[in-house]
Amino acid sequence: MIGKIKDKIIFDTIKDQYINKIPYHKLLGLKVSKFDFETAEMTLPWGDKLVGNVVQGSLHGGVTATLLDSIGAMAAVGNFLARKKGQPPEYLKKRISRMGTIDLRIDYLLPGKGKMFTATARVIRGGKRVTVCRMEMHNDQNKCIALGTGTYLWRK
Repeated sequence: MIGKIKDKIIFDTIKDQYINKIPYHKLLGLKVSKFDFETAEMTLPWGDKLVGNVVQGSLHGGVTATLLDSIGAMAAVGNFLARKKGQPPEYLKKRISRMGTIDLRIDYLLPGKGKMFTATARVIRGGKRVTVCRMEMHNDQNKCIALGTGTYLWRK
């Protein structure tokens, strides 16, 4: 029971950091809807400030890339936490703060149209130093807008 409470506190703290401490995430309106050891999901509501193609009225590609990179990083963090259960909070904070994206590939499949966008991610490979994730972004009609692959490095 105590372990589950500690896990919840850690996940809630990270969610808060992602949404309230990263100014760009706050500006875009990103929300974390699911986050645990195996699941990561973020949502983004449509906003006129996010337009990239004024003729089509679709989402800017940079916003799509941000959402996919951010959800990939969250999935990598969840996987890291699962592998490092029992480590002191100071150790976890230090390691998570030093994680960064080293490669990101985005495949834009459809124009980003919709009222709400949802991004999910799963870990393909979680290693000691490198984690690779596969991300998907769907609109509110469940159409896949974009796919991504992100590689995240854990610096010591």
